[in-house]
Amino acid sequence: MKEIGTIVIGSGPGGYIAAIRAAQLGQKVIIIEKGDLGGVCLNVGCIPSKALITAAHRYETAIHSDDIGITAKNVEVDFSKVQEWKGKVVKKLNSNVQDLLKGNKVNIVKGEASFIDANTLRVIDENSTQTYTFENAILATGSRPVEISTFKYSKRVLNSTGALNLPEIPKKLVIIGGGVIGVELGTAYTNFGTKVTILEGSSELFAGSFEKQMSSLVSRNLKKKGAEIVTNTMAKDVEENEDSVIVKYEAKGEVKTIEADYVLVTIGRRPNTDEIGLEQVGIEMTNRGLVKIDKQCRTNVPNIYAIGDIVDGPQLAHKASYEGKRAAEAIAGHPSEIDYLGIPAVVFSEPELATVGYNEKQAKEEGIDVVAAKFPFAANGRALALNNADGFLKLVSRKEDGLIIGGQIAGPNASDIIAEIGLAIETGMTAEDIALTIHAHPTLGEITMDAAEALLYKLK
Repeated sequence: MKEIGTIVIGSGPGGYIAAIRAAQLGQKVIIIEKGDLGGVCLNVGCIPSKALITAAHRYETAIHSDDIGITAKNVEVDFSKVQEWKGKVVKKLNSNVQDLLKGNKVNIVKGEASFIDANTLRVIDENSTQTYTFENAILATGSRPVEISTFKYSKRVLNSTGALNLPEIPKKLVIIGGGVIGVELGTAYTNFGTKVTILEGSSELFAGSFEKQMSSLVSRNLKKKGAEIVTNTMAKDVEENEDSVIVKYEAKGEVKTIEADYVLVTIGRRPNTDEIGLEQVGIEMTNRGLVKIDKQCRTNVPNIYAIGDIVDGPQLAHKASYEGKRAAEAIAGHPSEIDYLGIPAVVFSEPELATVGYNEKQAKEEGIDVVAAKFPFAANGRALALNNADGFLKLVSRKEDGLIIGGQIAGPNASDIIAEIGLAIETGMTAEDIALTIHAHPTLGEITMDAAEALLYKLK
């Protein structure tokens, strides 16, 4: 029996950040992980997918730069080396997480955890069973891909992990689900030369998570590269052969089939709230299997907290990290609370998409009188010099005082540019504050300033 101040279950971007913050605040902390440090995001999610996207983009750029006077011949992909490089990126970050935890005196325990009661936890590994008593616990167990009964995962029916670790570039790939994961991996393999078909159940990509003008840019670009997008469709079943799959789907009342090397299923993720003994301590759950929490990430059991994919809200790595910090601070007695307005959402598509705070429609539905202004990347010098000027940046402000309450970006480096708008929301900046901030020229960041100036003109 070992006594611990704070115990964290799960070492993903929520868990390891929570453990570090708790240790920095003077708590004696251990973190329990049954797999690899870093969780899904680092090992089979955010990081390896972005590495694959980068490699595919480099290849596509190498063979399609004739319009700027650069012609490359005999460009080839050694996919085994791509996968090897991707693995090195993951391994490096995995090592970094371990060093960070050890550097902050967080004890790492490998094994599967389950609650005995509200202050006792059992951890089982291959060789032994250890029992821990604790004052506080933070649940950060993450999520796993949803499996369709008619599309059981196999050699050629893949989830996102399988799609990231293919031994070769497929000639044809069917993707069920046009959400973030489906579009990102679809974009990567399209750039590698795969004939990609996306089957999406709603009327547009991302199922309304982004403004239609934003999702339409991504859809148009994918089609331009040769991908096929079928909306308002329902995947029915799959026939798997030794070297191919035949996917049956229904669209416009007609049943059709399509043959491919693989089918990737990306219809969502399920919270990992089973098999850890939550029923033993009476943790209150939603009907979706999520853990109910308050503004400090505390469950109905006062000394147990929950963060990340197992609680309500978008399944984002940075949301989990943010919640992890708030939970650790709450345990330390700080008045920290969660506020999701400033949390951005990003898609590494082409063009990249990013949003934070309110969009126009959301603000109006909340009864907020707003003014919005857009500025095109086509009028930005740096974007033109990058030969990548498709898209726009929009700022949304409160009409009464010009307070920035939201922003949306579709364009190059949207994932980086969105941070300034997030900062504006968090610190209560107005359109004038952004317009008066001197931005270096020529940079993509100037587009935020230009949009703010356009917004000021409309606010007059």
